[in-house]
Amino acid sequence: MESLIITSDRLVQHTNTDFIRYLYGNIAWKNRLIGIIGAKGTGKSTLLLQHIRLNFPGKSKALYVSLDNIWFTKHSLLELAEDFYNLGGTHLFLDEVHQYKSWAMEIKNIYDSYPTLHIVFTGSSMLEIFSASVDFSRRVVVYELKGLSFREFLKYENEMEFPVFELNNILQNHRTIASEIVSKIKILPELNKYLEYGYYPYYKENITTYPTQVEQSVNKTLNEDLPAIDNIEYSTILKIKKLLATIAEMVPFTPNITNLSAAIEISRHALVKYLYLLDKAGVIQCITEPSQTLQTLAKPQKVYLENTNIIHSLAFQNINTGNIRETFFANQLRTKHKVNTAKNGDFTIDGNIVFEVGGKNKTNSQIKNIENAYIAADNIETGFANKIPLWLFGFLY
Repeated sequence: MESLIITSDRLVQHTNTDFIRYLYGNIAWKNRLIGIIGAKGTGKSTLLLQHIRLNFPGKSKALYVSLDNIWFTKHSLLELAEDFYNLGGTHLFLDEVHQYKSWAMEIKNIYDSYPTLHIVFTGSSMLEIFSASVDFSRRVVVYELKGLSFREFLKYENEMEFPVFELNNILQNHRTIASEIVSKIKILPELNKYLEYGYYPYYKENITTYPTQVEQSVNKTLNEDLPAIDNIEYSTILKIKKLLATIAEMVPFTPNITNLSAAIEISRHALVKYLYLLDKAGVIQCITEPSQTLQTLAKPQKVYLENTNIIHSLAFQNINTGNIRETFFANQLRTKHKVNTAKNGDFTIDGNIVFEVGGKNKTNSQIKNIENAYIAADNIETGFANKIPLWLFGFLY
């Protein structure tokens, strides 16, 4: 266990706290059992290390451990908890729990056996936290960490701090808000940067290799996370990869479930299930009708990649501008709002707000006579009336 303590101390010491993600202030850190899920690369590990550095300086009360550490090939999580507790530890931070086969049962046992021990764990978005086999519902508080919002990117990239704006505030005061922001920064060039490489914080490591890293992250999700959740064959994974490339190049991708299931040679029900799992994994966005939910495994009406960076990684030169716009809009809204399709327009938000997404010349023709309807327009700095700059929806979190 000494090696784990040394590694934890080293990682904490080298963790920068200048930029902290939006979720940090929303977490009730005093709870005894906290789960933080999210797609690969969104910054879950950094969040844990930042919390330790900010709250446990120079103390041995907190320990950060990644469960893919080789130490666990010969030792158990229960063993770690007992040794850490006997050394006086109070806060255990467990990263990548989905890499450890019996993580759920052992964390439950640790929680029940050590009443003074606090546990925070992170894992894939696909984790079945509320699995019937292990009842976490009364114990754990779960948070989901999304990728960088456009607002966060501006701070991370340019060290420019802007507030979060609620959707209703944007709808009512977008002209004033946008004018204030564009007086401080050339917003449209920054949006183009964000759409290409600003969603995952690790882009700063090397922008040149970033698209390859994004593709590798998607492949890892398909090759490791999907088979861990469901019995899926490698041949099916290859076909799903082709499906993702198709989604990247179309706007929007309206799936014909019958034709797709025949092409992939799996049942219609299985295909809808895989689309649902890919949505949970942070690879795609399944947009259903307002009367449907993904929990019922309903056929999605539209399918987008989860964010525009994945489009740039998978679509190569065949990037559709309309696809980029709609993907960005849905991605930024889904963090705090319910996003569905609309009969007239592109999206319905929270069941009562209709949006049409398009370029600067987009008119009201498709949403005329619809109450509470707006245009999210690309390539404009400020809007007018019900036409709102598309970029401004990147300030929701």
